[in-house]
Amino acid sequence: MATDWRWRAFDALTARELHDILKLRCDVFVVEQACAFPEIDGRDPEAHHLMGFEASGLAGCLRLFGPSAEEPAWRIGRIAVGPGQRGTGLGHRMMAEALRFAAEGSPGHAIVLSAQSRLEAFYARHGFEAEGLPYLEDGIEHVDMRRPGHTGLT
Repeated sequence: MATDWRWRAFDALTARELHDILKLRCDVFVVEQACAFPEIDGRDPEAHHLMGFEASGLAGCLRLFGPSAEEPAWRIGRIAVGPGQRGTGLGHRMMAEALRFAAEGSPGHAIVLSAQSRLEAFYARHGFEAEGLPYLEDGIEHVDMRRPGHTGLT
């Protein structure tokens, strides 16, 4: 199935796109994972947003923060894949698209993320390595992961 990838800065998101992103993230993180946390954290306006649309609508999304003085690496977060698309390879295609975007935007910078520990092997397939010990975030075990300076290839 072909995925329609769309990158948007926050201010370029349509009302429908923003609604679909927030709904998917709430469905996955708050409802499915039974995790009460501030999903709308005030950081979305700073991010690049990747949306993957399929025939059924928004199938997956993530947000990507560019390198800054505070964090000299790209940071991927809020990676969500709808239940109906899991196991189809959408998550891997979404990560490949994020790596491509980062490599084109600022080649050579590392990429970091905070992974749910159960997904550590998934991210390792994209060149990420665990850093430090696992920790609890919102009641779910996570581990920080880093992908050294990259070429955008998975």
